[in-house]
Amino acid sequence: MAHLSLTPTSKLISSGFVWLLWIVLGFSASHTHADTGLTVPQRVTLSPNWYTQELSISWLGGGATTFDLIILRTEFNETVFYETVSPTVNKVSGLHQWTWTSVNPLECTSLSVKIRSRDGHTTSEWSQTETLQGNDHPNSEQRVKVFPQDKVLPVGANITFCCILDEGMVLDKLKYDGNTTSVTRLSRRTYSTTVFNLVASRQSGSNMLCLPEDKEKLYGTVVFVGYPPLPIDFKCETHDLRSAVCQWGKGRDTHLYGSQRGTRYFVNNRDCSEVNQDVGQKEATCTFDTWEGNWTLVAKNLLGQYSLTDTAELSHRVCPVAPDLLSVVADAWNASLSWHWKYDSYSSLALVCQVEITATEDEKLIKRVFSGVGLRSVFLSDLYPDEHYSVKVRCGAQQNFWKWGNWSKLSSFKTKTYVPDTPDAWIWLNTDNTGKVVWKPLTRRQSHGKLTQYEVFLWSLEENRALAPAVTLPPNNWSMPVNLTEIAFFSNNGSVVAKVTARNNAGSSPPARVHLTSVEPLAAPRIVYTDQGFPLFWENNANATCGYVVEWLDAFCPQDCPVEWIKLPAGTTNVSIESATFQPGVRYNLSLYSCSSDARELLKRWQGYMQELVPSVALTLSASQQNADVLLTWKEIPLVNRRGFLLGYNIYNSTGYQFKLLENVSDPETMSYTAKDFAKGFIKGTFKFTVKAYTAAGENTGTTATVTIEPYTDWLILEILTSLGLVTLLLAIVTFTCYKKRKWVKKAFYPDIPEPKLPSDWPRTRGLLDVKPSPHSMVCVVETPEYDCIKDMLVAIPEEDEDDAGQGIGDESVDTDEPTSLRYYNQMVDERPIRPRFPDSSASSISSMSSAHTDVTYTGIQTSGSSLVLQLDPQGSSECHQPQLDRSVSSGGGGYRPQMQPRAPSDDMDLPSPESFLEPQAACSGGYKPQGSWQLDSPVDAAEMGSLAPSLGSPTSVASTQFLLPDGEENTGEKRQLSSSAASWLTNLLSSTKP
Repeated sequence: MAHLSLTPTSKLISSGFVWLLWIVLGFSASHTHADTGLTVPQRVTLSPNWYTQELSISWLGGGATTFDLIILRTEFNETVFYETVSPTVNKVSGLHQWTWTSVNPLECTSLSVKIRSRDGHTTSEWSQTETLQGNDHPNSEQRVKVFPQDKVLPVGANITFCCILDEGMVLDKLKYDGNTTSVTRLSRRTYSTTVFNLVASRQSGSNMLCLPEDKEKLYGTVVFVGYPPLPIDFKCETHDLRSAVCQWGKGRDTHLYGSQRGTRYFVNNRDCSEVNQDVGQKEATCTFDTWEGNWTLVAKNLLGQYSLTDTAELSHRVCPVAPDLLSVVADAWNASLSWHWKYDSYSSLALVCQVEITATEDEKLIKRVFSGVGLRSVFLSDLYPDEHYSVKVRCGAQQNFWKWGNWSKLSSFKTKTYVPDTPDAWIWLNTDNTGKVVWKPLTRRQSHGKLTQYEVFLWSLEENRALAPAVTLPPNNWSMPVNLTEIAFFSNNGSVVAKVTARNNAGSSPPARVHLTSVEPLAAPRIVYTDQGFPLFWENNANATCGYVVEWLDAFCPQDCPVEWIKLPAGTTNVSIESATFQPGVRYNLSLYSCSSDARELLKRWQGYMQELVPSVALTLSASQQNADVLLTWKEIPLVNRRGFLLGYNIYNSTGYQFKLLENVSDPETMSYTAKDFAKGFIKGTFKFTVKAYTAAGENTGTTATVTIEPYTDWLILEILTSLGLVTLLLAIVTFTCYKKRKWVKKAFYPDIPEPKLPSDWPRTRGLLDVKPSPHSMVCVVETPEYDCIKDMLVAIPEEDEDDAGQGIGDESVDTDEPTSLRYYNQMVDERPIRPRFPDSSASSISSMSSAHTDVTYTGIQTSGSSLVLQLDPQGSSECHQPQLDRSVSSGGGGYRPQMQPRAPSDDMDLPSPESFLEPQAACSGGYKPQGSWQLDSPVDAAEMGSLAPSLGSPTSVASTQFLLPDGEENTGEKRQLSSSAASWLTNLLSSTKP
């Protein structure tokens, strides 16, 4: 059930409060204003206007100019209106009157009215209650009612509806035009709703439905929402020069129809509504027998009225009626048209008439204008023979023209036939001098009647006669084959023209003349198509006495091609060629010929496409390997399949789903491409190449060729041989340079070892030899021969050229001032593992040094750098011992005799006698005498050697060229090893170069 805005309980509470307020006010008035001159209003009367929902309240007396007026809904005692009002007063009768407009229809519920007089703050008592009975009164008719009934409202207004139910019925909902609305309860049986901003209703109106819960029946009302009238264009005119006809437009639709709600029209107070009630009629008229000159139109309906006026003289408002009874007399090229007028008064009226002629074939409209007094006929020229036409006429006043009258009815006629127009003929020749004479078919308008045949003559200009009888062709044939070789034979190589005529029932047309001559082809530059066609430009030719001919056709048509042409007048220098036969992707040849009385001449030729497309066929592509490259070759695309000017080729290498552009070949004449360096290395590979031809429209789909690349090793082998050759050449250059500079190299890297010299003052007594042993060297005594001589001490005498180089060697400080003694220990590189060094190495040192003769090669001489003493083994053993640090070694060995200067021992040296260590026979034994001396490259190297520096040389084995001098510090081991290898190589090299 719909929600109600007020329940009965709340209504009763509100009404009780209002009655209490009245009692208080009445009590106060009775005591405060008991003695004033105000009286209680009498004879209160209520006069309702049910349609306008206005309540007119009147009363007598009161003795005041203002009154308090209260209006209540009787059943719920609910205040609807309570204000102080100033009513109008009838001075004669003293009757006060005031009108109240109700929002709700007055029929919805009963209303109670009370009035009291007021003078400032002084009031009288309330009048007796006067009640206006509503349709919800218990004594009223018991049936469902909805108000207001058939009300007319303007668009945008608001309206309140009420529904009165029978006793015992329950409201379900209220619906306006299908939409449910909110409900307010006014009494036990009455419910109301308000609809805002109404829109224009249909012709049948808008419905408000009241739906009880039982829904057995529909109850409701209809309202009509529309606009007030708004007519337009009110004008009056005359047709017969006496009467007047006034016309106007109805304007916007009021949405109100019917005799009661529709618009009524009045012209000069004459009702013109009856003839203008048609709903679909947009124009309205009203006729008067005489011309009045001034007219007023009033349009009114229930929502308002609108008026228009018009003023004019009769001669300024003449509008002739439509001509009647049209008749036509036609010839081949013209016709005569006549008609009648309805009014005789037009005989003296200056008229202007418009004639419209329509050709039935193409519906082309021709307009002609004629004028004259009392005009009744006209002459129509420039018509076409054998043509169907329809014609109509309308007229207006020539002076003070007001407007055109109505059109007459259509009248049809047909012109007579005539001889055809001259055919438009041309000639097309093949390369073998055969061809055909062609002409354009005549249209129906050019034929001037039905064609019966075409005739073609071959005419000799020199002899002025026909070379052969005329050839007759049916009207649907527009060409005749010719052979210029045969024609030249029969005409003795004279000038020959072809004459073409067309024939119908009226006769033959004038002949068309075509010179049968061949022309030499010209080069054809490219031309670009535009929106207007192919733009052609040329210079004016003085020989073109009868104009020019532009011919075009398919450039790739081989034989008997369909040709089109257009003829231009002399003096023309440009034209745009457009044709419905132009197709995209087709190349056209366009030729310009001059026309003269002697012969035709080819002046210029062009080539172009209406629209370029991509080539329609793919290339024929092949790929092959050539050494390390890939050769791509393809065949030329046929001209007919290019569909555009070929600009070149794009060459791609496809890798997976991607194309890599290798080259853009911009020369369309190129038919091959070499992809460089695709066969590198020893790996076999497969490659895909795609070649796409392109025009201005883009690329075609292209052709893909796959080639398997075999490993190409020739270049790799050649590169290896080249590298080896370069290395060999470099070594040869280095060798040659070393050979040429061998003396410098030998002196720099491998100087001569000086022979050992025994000084004359060599001590005879044996003594200790202060030797600093190599930390890692091994001594192998292979034999102990008898000493040949005994020397007390060996002293190294450096060569003169080594004085400077050896200055850095003796920088190491010594503890005593004793002379530097030579360190000699027989070194042998033993293949046995190196034995660990013992702290006490006296025995091994003496045993090692006791050898009288060893097969060792000495490459240098070391001077003593410390006070280490090695004891010689007196027993002489052939065993190999590993020398130990801090051991004593004998300075005398029978196997080696260094040629050194003997040096007197210092007094400070505490050395035993040499004789205690060496045997007499070992002193004079012979041995190896090295002639070279080895020294460090620089004093820096000697300093880096630590405890081994300064060193003048190191012995090497007779079986090896490796130096036996041990490395110095551990961090310089690699450097010394490289030096030993270099020295060994230089030794062998220099040994081979010795003379």
